[in-house]
Amino acid sequence: MASNLQIDHREKAYSLLQEDAEKILRLIKVQMDNLTMPQCPLYEEVLDTRMFGLSREIDFAIRLGLVDEADGKKLIDSLEQELSVLHEASINR
Repeated sequence: MASNLQIDHREKAYSLLQEDAEKILRLIKVQMDNLTMPQCPLYEEVLDTRMFGLSREIDFAIRLGLVDEADGKKLIDSLEQELSVLHEASINR
């Protein structure tokens, strides 16, 4: 029973981290589509602040044993790749 609860907490923690990563991606998409360009300090500020916050969340979840370090790194890397694609697309417009 305890191991099922632990697995449920791990799945929930990773799911919440994925949701936060998706929120960052949506926020950046909105900024790029409607408000600012990637060279804008506002864009960079939001991106840096949000990415730092997510990395701290992931570190905390890793320290609690809710997320494997490799999975946390994979989540950040995936988000960075998606953001890079968005950035390239906005520059090539």
